[in-house]
Amino acid sequence: MAFKQYKNKLKNDLVDMKKIWRDPLLLVTIIFTILVLLTFILYPLFSVLNQSFVGEDGFTLKAYVQTLENIDFRNTLGNTMKLGVTVGLLSTLLGFIFAYTDSYIRTRFKKMFNIVSILPIVSPPFVLALSVIMLFGQRGLVTHKLLHLTDVNIYGFKGLVIVQTMTFFPVAYLLLNGLLKHIDVSLEEAARNMGASRWKTFTTVTLPLMAPGIANAFLLTFIETVADFSNPMVIGGDFSTLATSIYLQAIGNYDMQGGATIAVILLALTILIFVIEKYWLERKSYVTVTGKASRERELITEKQIVYPLSIVCLLITIFILALYILIPLGGLFKIWGVNYSLTLDHFKYVFDLGLEPIMDTTFLSVIATPLTGILAMIIAFLIVRKKFFGKGFVEFSSLLAMAVPGTVIGIGYILAYNTRPLLLTGTGTIIVIAFVMRSLPVGVRSGVAALQQIDPAIEEAASDLGANTSKVFSSITLPLIKPAFFSGLVYSFVRSMTAVSAVIFLVSAKYSLLTVQILAQTDAGRFGVAAAFSTILIIIVYTAVAIMNFALSKMGVSKEGM
Repeated sequence: MAFKQYKNKLKNDLVDMKKIWRDPLLLVTIIFTILVLLTFILYPLFSVLNQSFVGEDGFTLKAYVQTLENIDFRNTLGNTMKLGVTVGLLSTLLGFIFAYTDSYIRTRFKKMFNIVSILPIVSPPFVLALSVIMLFGQRGLVTHKLLHLTDVNIYGFKGLVIVQTMTFFPVAYLLLNGLLKHIDVSLEEAARNMGASRWKTFTTVTLPLMAPGIANAFLLTFIETVADFSNPMVIGGDFSTLATSIYLQAIGNYDMQGGATIAVILLALTILIFVIEKYWLERKSYVTVTGKASRERELITEKQIVYPLSIVCLLITIFILALYILIPLGGLFKIWGVNYSLTLDHFKYVFDLGLEPIMDTTFLSVIATPLTGILAMIIAFLIVRKKFFGKGFVEFSSLLAMAVPGTVIGIGYILAYNTRPLLLTGTGTIIVIAFVMRSLPVGVRSGVAALQQIDPAIEEAASDLGANTSKVFSSITLPLIKPAFFSGLVYSFVRSMTAVSAVIFLVSAKYSLLTVQILAQTDAGRFGVAAAFSTILIIIVYTAVAIMNFALSKMGVSKEGM
């Protein structure tokens, strides 16, 4: 029986391959896509792996033995796991509270909650860390100026937990909010009609249905936390993590093999979590929560439920808004913590001497954005609509960058493209490629989700009328998935403008980036200049997103579709 099934599968595969051979453009597209993924995702990772295992005398495990025996590394690994679990739990809890309030509670603050939950996603990852230092550091506005405390230390584990939780809980919120809105209302109503209380219904119906989604949200925020580079660099103090150790070992100590070894260990951890999340939990989520709700949910109005949840969300909202408001204000004070007289010197410095990183970042992001959008939609089209040898490889590789920490990508690109024939180190090209590969997974997932909702018969009809793959994709598929395509463009631009962990390895004297400049200014204690740079970056991002949304509304693409 097994042999017969294998024979039938082989026969079907041959039929599919014959169809592809008859369409040269499709064949070229598949080959090109596989080559891109091999060259710019797998080859850099192989280079990191190779560097960690190959020494002057050939293959060796010396670097791993030294690393694993190093007490500092063990402490760093423990720190990373402790931070990942803590932030993962807190982010998932906060994300669930916000999502439940948005989906189930009648409150007038929902629009404010939604705006605040999106803010950390469309801003540089370490902006909140900068604000927390300015508020609660040794010369902080709250700790020093208002409370007159002298022995406060916001750096380290506590500061990191606060900053990363505020930064990453929107990831959990967006995931859980979508799942909560798709729970069939009739399931909860049936429990209520049988006499179950709100709490009983929540614990026996809603929570079990959401369990895979909650676990999924925890794993995603865990990956984001352990892979985060910028926040530990800014506010981590002597609390080291694997992501920062890679950079300090490779760039600070000029020990590329040691940095590559730590990178491989971190990569193994994140890929393990990614595989569990992608191939086990996501499938369980689709089984337990399916389809759309049969009708609108009747929102909860009981004060004993509405008030506590609204107050928690409102307090978090006010805290996050205060952190963001502080950024432009920080750029207007002469010396933060010492002299609070108003000045425009920091902004003048930025426009006089720091205009180059602003222009470089915007220019390279603009180039990377359409490349990401088009490549993501092509890959999504191949995954959903075509059958070919290597399809599983294309799907896994295109989503793999989601699990690879930025520091691992950065060190991989240095190792892979520092020699001929692909000598790209120091060029703008390598930065654009890094932008594209880092943003690709979200565009692919968005495109796949959109294509799965479209009846393939529409495209098949065009093919039957004589249209080739290129014509079908450009005239039928792309217009139908327009919202997913343009949402990918917006996300790609934002992600490129705010990237730091991968590109900090790739900047050169010729190309400097805003986020790297902000990090350097913060590290030097020049918070006013860092705040001015951050303000300009946020303004550019929000202006670009507003322009895109306006243009898309004129083109008939709704925000809901995005």
